[in-house]
Amino acid sequence: MSSSQEPSSELLELRKQIDRLDQSLVLLLANRFALTSKVGEIKARARLESFDPKREAQKLLEIRDACVRHELNPDMMADILAQIMRETVSNHERIKAEIARSLASG
Repeated sequence: MSSSQEPSSELLELRKQIDRLDQSLVLLLANRFALTSKVGEIKARARLESFDPKREAQKLLEIRDACVRHELNPDMMADILAQIMRETVSNHERIKAEIARSLASG
């Protein structure tokens, strides 16, 4: 590779910053799921539904508004958050089943 084809130091630094942000996104998501697991336990013990359509709709509206303010594609972020929320509901259903089994056997 000739020197004209090698990435510039500016490009390499920007990529490092992007890599750090990607790792931060993973950590943020892990923290979010840790919190939503606790929510799932509370809901299961209180026999509440795993899915709260009103809250989900409100969250999606809030995210869309934030995206507009920050000049991000609101459809992209709404899709990402909707996928995260589907995973959260799935985790809540799993937690609910585990707690139900535990209460039934204990």
